[in-house]
Amino acid sequence: MATEGFVDDENLEAIVTRIEQKSRKIESLLKQSKPVEALKTALEGSPLKTRDERCKSANWIVVHRAIMAIKDVDAMFSSLDPEYYDTLMKYLYRGLATGDRPTCDQCLKIHEKLTEKAGLGCILRSLADTVNTV
Repeated sequence: MATEGFVDDENLEAIVTRIEQKSRKIESLLKQSKPVEALKTALEGSPLKTRDERCKSANWIVVHRAIMAIKDVDAMFSSLDPEYYDTLMKYLYRGLATGDRPTCDQCLKIHEKLTEKAGLGCILRSLADTVNTV
């Protein structure tokens, strides 16, 4: 039985399949030198309503790939819609938690610009939302 609002175990395979499809689309976008589109695709449909770590980890790998491909952070925010900001902030904190130097450096660069763009509320919403985690 699923906890109210969360995905039950029967739908986990469907989520993993969607993440695999998303991963292929992101690789294609990155080969076309479209890192911002890849990031948008990675953030769309993030499995926030599951507690399954396998799904969360699989999606983190996809989002991480897109985050690391961003070269021009300012240009990224000129074409990234505000609807993505809170989810992106959650993934930035996940990236910082890895302790991996290149990942942390990239996440901090994006975090700085995201905070300038979205304000402190974005940080607070990301940290306070303990239900819809990445």
